[in-house]
Amino acid sequence: MNSDKKPAATIRVEKRMNGRWAFVLTYRGVTYPAQGQFGSELQAQAAAQAAMKLLERRG
Repeated sequence: MNSDKKPAATIRVEKRMNGRWAFVLTYRGVTYPAQGQFGSELQAQAAAQAAMKLLERRG
């Protein structure tokens, strides 16, 4: 977390109208559009965590 106690990244997992799952990632104030057509909520969460780790590595 940064100095103002807000997390650097937030992840929101949501169910789409077609029954599939997607995630929306906000990192350092930039919101990336919904990603994925995952079959389960767990798959979407795992993909979101992996995407967040890649962004953190890039700095």
